[in-house]
Amino acid sequence: MQLSSNSLTHNQPVPGEFAFCIADPHEHVRMAPNRNPHLAWSGAPEGTRSFVICCIDNDVPTKPDDVNQEGRSVPADLPRAEFVHWLISDIPASITSIAAGSCCDGITAKGKQDPPGPAGSVQGVNDYTGWFAGDPDMGGTYLGYDGPCPPWNDSLVHHYHFTVYAIDTPSLGLSKGFDLSALRSALDGHVLAQAELVATYSLNPEVPA
Repeated sequence: MQLSSNSLTHNQPVPGEFAFCIADPHEHVRMAPNRNPHLAWSGAPEGTRSFVICCIDNDVPTKPDDVNQEGRSVPADLPRAEFVHWLISDIPASITSIAAGSCCDGITAKGKQDPPGPAGSVQGVNDYTGWFAGDPDMGGTYLGYDGPCPPWNDSLVHHYHFTVYAIDTPSLGLSKGFDLSALRSALDGHVLAQAELVATYSLNPEVPA
């Protein structure tokens, strides 16, 4: 299988159009257009009945002590964890692309509750749900795509893994708002093939993306 994009280039920075935040010289960051990128896939094997798409950043700091703190930086050698930006299951086998901005076009405070997507598809929860927990203005359940916004003082460039899976069943039986753990369990034994595109992002002006 192959995964391509008119919006992203493998191993190159995510354009600000597809990010949650972009750098700001005065306030460190500001909100961005937050559109989902275009994705297209080909070469699915015979027997493919549906597709799954994930976007995961696996460079998220495991300790919050230095995150976004003035006069400090998040060390590059700090152990890292995953941060989910997009989970979408049950994409019909007849669909082989998603247009830019068709599933997310802007930031929705408190999260999108019914994000658009291909007919029949089911979208999971992303990790801005936990990030904004307790924030009176932004706290809520974030479904569908929301783009990159790594710590503005992180010494490490973040990598965003866009992955498409070809599945041998038309539905994985997941409900709206499923999480990454549930998806991984549901995928077990059903993946026929997969393809990946990795893009980078940094909000730290001292760390080229």
